Amino acid sequence: MIGAFAVLALASALAANNAVAAGDASASAPAPNAPQASPPDDAPTAVAWQLDVVRDGKTIDTFEATTMVGQAFSATHHHQTTHRVGCKDNPAGGIDLARTVSVSPVAADVGGVTLAIDADETIEDDAAPTTPEGCSLPPQPRRLNASHPGLFVPIGEAADWTLIDKNPTLVYRVHASVTAH
Repeated sequence: MIGAFAVLALASALAANNAVAAGDASASAPAPNAPQASPPDDAPTAVAWQLDVVRDGKTIDTFEATTMVGQAFSATHHHQTTHRVGCKDNPAGGIDLARTVSVSPVAADVGGVTLAIDADETIEDDAAPTTPEGCSLPPQPRRLNASHPGLFVPIGEAADWTLIDKNPTLVYRVHASVTAH
């Protein structure tokens, strides 16, 4: 009975690549096909990104974060503004120009990063209307909602996404890179 047990144990050890011949000089070395410890390949990749909001060629706001692939980052920036209105040019017509941006890296490799971007903004027209008497009124606000499912940003370069092409121009300029987490 003990002989059968020894044969089964030896067969099991050989199948697992753990058998070492008695007196073999390589007894302390790992078997040639033994798995080596390595970091998991399924660990999420961290992406450092910066999104500049460019209106008529001038940067007016910036968002930046480090976000894992498959995760999302969302932030809202507020800009309170008050205009001088009426024939006496009195301060009035205050508005909160809010900008919410959500950024989610969907893929990253040595060539670049692909980001999904959602934007929700309140912006004002460039020109302020006037009354028939020539008195100023506040610029009209308008709401902008836009989504880009996959903006590709080459490593070391910027990618532009044009949301409005005129009156005013509004562009999101994005830089991104893969980073250690």
